[in-house]
Amino acid sequence: MGFRALVCEAEGATPSVRTVDEAALPSGDVTVAVAWSGLNYKDALVLKGLGRLVRQYPHVGGIDLAGHVIASESPHYRVGDAVILTGWRVGEIHWGGYGETARVKAEWLLPLPEGLSLRQSMALGTAGLTAMLALLALEDAGLTPDTAGELLVTGASGGLGGLAVAVASRCGYRVTASTGRLDEAPRLKALGATDVIDRAALSAPERPLLGERWGGCIDSVGGETLAHVLAALRLHGAVASCGNAGGVALNTTVLPFLLRGITLLGIDSAQCPVPLRQRAWARLAQCLPGSIIDSVADEIGLDELPTAADRILAGQVRGRLVVRVRGE
Repeated sequence: MGFRALVCEAEGATPSVRTVDEAALPSGDVTVAVAWSGLNYKDALVLKGLGRLVRQYPHVGGIDLAGHVIASESPHYRVGDAVILTGWRVGEIHWGGYGETARVKAEWLLPLPEGLSLRQSMALGTAGLTAMLALLALEDAGLTPDTAGELLVTGASGGLGGLAVAVASRCGYRVTASTGRLDEAPRLKALGATDVIDRAALSAPERPLLGERWGGCIDSVGGETLAHVLAALRLHGAVASCGNAGGVALNTTVLPFLLRGITLLGIDSAQCPVPLRQRAWARLAQCLPGSIIDSVADEIGLDELPTAADRILAGQVRGRLVVRVRGE
């Protein structure tokens, strides 16, 4: 029996939609009829054969997926269960969500969070999970809406950044959004940003310490932007680092850490422990109304993914792209 999938035949080759025999599926104890997936920056790298993320071809990408169980050898899932999956290197070293059928390990799955549809779960996907993990990390470090003052979100026009704006604002924070596309200001304010600033204002700091401004930050940019933010954090402020759109190098000093007691938190959503995932998804479903989730995502089909990958790598995608696989 066959199913449709977007298949990468070789590194650097343009993926195409074709029929795949179920016998080709990788090992796993749960088989899922995939309804929806999403397009993340990492997905785009896989589709374009960049980053050396894929170890074996042919390959089916898609680090996120949502659908219904159609076969299970696990006591934790039964046929008909609605499930989601993000991360665990699925879509990289294990076939992922860009096919109508996926076979995965039960421990990678979560039940569909209460209050979310399958489509909405993928409109959030890894980006939404990462945004919430970042906020939870900041709160676990002591940040609260009352003490934060201004909470900065960098890279706010991207999928992760936009969701971080929406999540933080609806959790009671005063959010300042940084973007290189100031024409996005109305959309970002609709998502909950109080202020929108040009990313150029966060260039490489001229001094090890700048004036104290930000109580906390969710940073998806890295590079010079992160160096600037660290130098401008308030006393005992914290940054949750969850992206490198502006580069992987970090040129900073220890002075903000020693003199202001700041904290730099790394966010890993791919192999995040299950209890923390469950906590994050429950908070997402609680704080974000469906209308907001629906508003951040445009819909594309499997055959549109290669072109969309070019756009996301070029920084031309705003918000999220949800991928219609079966479209249930």
